[in-house]
Amino acid sequence: MKHIFYKISLLVAAISLGVSCSKKIDDAYLNPNADVKVPVEQLLPGILASMVGNTAFHGTANDMRFIGRYVQNWQFVNSGDQYDQMGGTTGTSDNAASTWRAHYYDLGQNLNNMIKWAGEEKKWDYVGVGQAVFAWSWLTLVDYHGEIILKEAFNTSQLTFKYDTQEDVYNYVRQLCFTALTNLSKTGEGVSKANLALGDQYFYNGDVDKWKKFVYAVLARSHNHLSNKTTYNPDSVIYYANLSITTNADNATLKYAVTGNNRSANYNGPFSNNGIGSLRQSDYSVKLLTGGNSALAGVQDPRRWYFLKTNPNGTFVGVPPNKGIVSISNVNDRPNNFYGGTNTATVAPSNDNGCTYIFRNYAESPVITASEVQFMKAEAALRKGDKATALAAYTQGISLNFDMLTALYNTNIPVANQITPASKAAYLADPLVTPANLTLTNIMMQKYISLWGHNTLETWVDMRRFHYTDIDPATSKQVYADFAIPSGINMYVDNGGKPVYRVRPRYNSEYVWNLNELIRIGADKLDYHTKECWFSQK
Repeated sequence: MKHIFYKISLLVAAISLGVSCSKKIDDAYLNPNADVKVPVEQLLPGILASMVGNTAFHGTANDMRFIGRYVQNWQFVNSGDQYDQMGGTTGTSDNAASTWRAHYYDLGQNLNNMIKWAGEEKKWDYVGVGQAVFAWSWLTLVDYHGEIILKEAFNTSQLTFKYDTQEDVYNYVRQLCFTALTNLSKTGEGVSKANLALGDQYFYNGDVDKWKKFVYAVLARSHNHLSNKTTYNPDSVIYYANLSITTNADNATLKYAVTGNNRSANYNGPFSNNGIGSLRQSDYSVKLLTGGNSALAGVQDPRRWYFLKTNPNGTFVGVPPNKGIVSISNVNDRPNNFYGGTNTATVAPSNDNGCTYIFRNYAESPVITASEVQFMKAEAALRKGDKATALAAYTQGISLNFDMLTALYNTNIPVANQITPASKAAYLADPLVTPANLTLTNIMMQKYISLWGHNTLETWVDMRRFHYTDIDPATSKQVYADFAIPSGINMYVDNGGKPVYRVRPRYNSEYVWNLNELIRIGADKLDYHTKECWFSQK
């Protein structure tokens, strides 16, 4: 009876203390399982960083180190590299899985919470931005991995998750884009450009009109990627491209705070020391920019000084896939690294004085550019048969890329090698660059150059759409002139002679916890990475 009375007394006492006691207890002992609500203005910077490379060094830039070898922007410094061989990630490694981790973890619930909390506060601009980033990320992820987890992705009551079809993800991306546009168009209530700029300082600085153009670019991509489908509609690509990013002032780029902290610097810069020192420019890229490619024979591209590095002999030489720099017999012909260091150096230097382009510590990181959008438009117009529109967009795409380089990436380029109006005009006037009869080869090769280094993921989408070696009907030659898929001993053994078409899901979240689903979609097979994605299939 004493014990019962004691318990009742405690209960009455607690009730009599009421809300005040409860509040003090809650404040003192926060529930570790409860959501901790933070201002959406504080969530957005980390979200935007995760699109490229965040403080944990996760994001698309991390994976571009590997995908750049598939598309031959660069190769590994030594021979025997499985990515040079178009091999997939093997064993327990999480290589090339940073896009997965960034989407489901670094963006994931942070985006869900930002969208939810911003909606509660009627900050519709933050809601729209969150949905825009999610749409971009879903599209990037599905094109990268194939089947992914959509409907059950963020159900915290589950331990295993069902994979959804790629077509379902595409449909969701477009739905999300339209919802984002609706929210970005709202005014009043909690909408404020100045307040959005607090979280958006290093991307669009609170400009919702630019965010709308970003969304239209995602829509244009989603239609452009389906060029092999019977449902492909070039007018849709052109329509969204026209509403999208049309000037370099509207480019979607991630900027960086110059704080001297490697966690706030460009992922590709030496300050971050993320393995870029072990990469060397590819033979394919060098020939494309220095006149050695059959589609641009003899044409010296002024952009070569921005993208590439010379060697001790002062010339441009590239590394073939899977051969390493030792395959170049003259040691003085071996290319220096992207940090401007010697051709044998792989360690990042203490400064970026020898670095150019995206390999500087605080250089902006492009996510979607006006140049890319114009090439999408050019391809769609050419497929439609509108040659005049195609040529105009194509020419503008090249011009915009030149202008972006001179505006953002002239640092550490010797004056004699900098792009000038005259060198740009001369390049565009070359009939091999701007022919009388434009072809898919012209468009895709110039798009390859314009995306070089900063968006190897989108280049990989394009190359897979053309199955790497598809023929241009106008020329009866490869669309990607002279591109060679590794073969024989240079093709990874697990591929079975087939090129790579997707990246397997992330090991530490899927192969450890979700194996039954992976078996269902065939991701337990050694050659799963050679299975063609839905977007490129007919």
